[in-house]
Amino acid sequence: MRQGSVRGQGARSRDRRAQDLGWDESLYEEGDRREGEGGADSPPPGERSHRRGGPRTQRRGRRILRWVAIVFAVLILGTAGAGYLYYQHLNNNIRTTPLPEEGRAPSATPNAAGQTPLNILLIGSDARDTKENQKLGGAKDTFNGPPLADVQMLLHLSADRTNMSVVSMPRDTLVDIPKCTDPKTEHVYAASTRPTMTNQSLMRGGAGCTVLTWEKLTGIRIDHFMMVDFSGVVSMADAVGGVPVCVDANILSRGKNGRGGSGLKLEEGTTDIQGKQALQWLRTRYGFEDNTDIGRTKAQNMYMNALARKVRSDAKLSNPNKLRRLAEEATDALQVDDGLDTVKKLYDLSNELKKIPPKRITMVRMPWQWAVSDRNRVEPKPGEAANLFRMVREDIALDGKDAKKTLDEKTSNDPAADPAETGVAVQNGTGTATEQAVPGRASTVAQLLVAKGYKRAASDQENTPVEERTLIRFPSAELEGDAQKLAKSLGLPVSSVKESKEVSGVTLVVGHDWRTGELPPKPPKEENKTPASATAINGADKKACMHVNPNYTW
Repeated sequence: MRQGSVRGQGARSRDRRAQDLGWDESLYEEGDRREGEGGADSPPPGERSHRRGGPRTQRRGRRILRWVAIVFAVLILGTAGAGYLYYQHLNNNIRTTPLPEEGRAPSATPNAAGQTPLNILLIGSDARDTKENQKLGGAKDTFNGPPLADVQMLLHLSADRTNMSVVSMPRDTLVDIPKCTDPKTEHVYAASTRPTMTNQSLMRGGAGCTVLTWEKLTGIRIDHFMMVDFSGVVSMADAVGGVPVCVDANILSRGKNGRGGSGLKLEEGTTDIQGKQALQWLRTRYGFEDNTDIGRTKAQNMYMNALARKVRSDAKLSNPNKLRRLAEEATDALQVDDGLDTVKKLYDLSNELKKIPPKRITMVRMPWQWAVSDRNRVEPKPGEAANLFRMVREDIALDGKDAKKTLDEKTSNDPAADPAETGVAVQNGTGTATEQAVPGRASTVAQLLVAKGYKRAASDQENTPVEERTLIRFPSAELEGDAQKLAKSLGLPVSSVKESKEVSGVTLVVGHDWRTGELPPKPPKEENKTPASATAINGADKKACMHVNPNYTW
């Protein structure tokens, strides 16, 4: 396998193939640039399945292809000798980067049957590290510059493998990026000191930093990541063939001066798109809805759902030659973590994903609001975003089928120490991106704890996290009972107690909800209902149409 960003012969040949197809710089939007002007979205990653051989093997290939989502695994064998060599060839195509070891979110708790969910972060990189990526991405002055994670989707496969949820986060979302280490250079990037665009996480330590950023925001443990660049998406889209998409009016994604659009031109209704048009669709901002990345994210979700249905239903994709091409493109286009570093592991993953029928796939966008500090950026919508992340974290389906599901609050078996012997660090998390933290709040609450018998409670002046709701963190199982006893003394539910490797002892984070008063307010009752603001799209919905901005019709 290939390590890090090293690009093999396959990547160069892919560039040559794209040149032969006539890709040009009209594929990028002139209005899209890097950090200062909005960046260019790379479309979401994807793979395809492949099996080579006679009729029996082709039937297996059809079964492998009958799965749903973003990642299409590839397989193997023709004759024993040639098949093994080809298998090794495909393994060597795959580029890998290790996941970080420190600062991770806690692992998911198994369900009653001992099953655990699977979380995969899908990243679209805007790297301009080859001539073809430069052509497709534009912004000539950024050639070989640090890449940005301009498409980010979290794929959650339920523990019982009955449903799947995919959560997209707009690349303009302001978040706290944690301390990250670049696995290639070992350079350490300090944690951001103010909310920063989430797409910058990729340039601050690679895909592992994007993983840590998502874990910090959501509390969801990510098991794997997959990343693809511009030219990888082009080659994959062309190899798969036409995917049906719909617009509610004729669209021409061009400004009056011929600039500021992707060049996408479609008639009203449904059109099968591939290659050049597929890339244009996935990158169109000007012409969809309000000409922002919010509309573009919705269009990407629609394409992914249509792609999943196409792969499940198109018998042409069982053709051995087409499958071989899909195998080549998928393994050559992907960069993954070490846990997915062979074709066999990708195949095993595909077997898990293919169990989910389209009607149990739900694609959503993180609930958002315009950031008060910068109207060109967004931030997680208070309450609604946190509730969506909680549902995913607690393995509750986003399609409404788990509306009555409850999560049993697990009480620790660890006996709690006497409060007088329990050290508690109190952090001031009362601030937000737009509101200053209450001065001295950590010291005030620490004194309240002392009065309750926690004689060793003290304020932590060095750490000032931002938390919407008050919570308690603990680093390891032997302190879980102490943390839960503290929660009970404050009237907080057990769900407010979280394991975290970022703290060294029991830590009370005073959230924005507890800016005043002697006790934190009781958290509102959380409903297992996907917020309307998440704009959920069901995987079986064939009628979804993108709304065309009236200024971009023809």
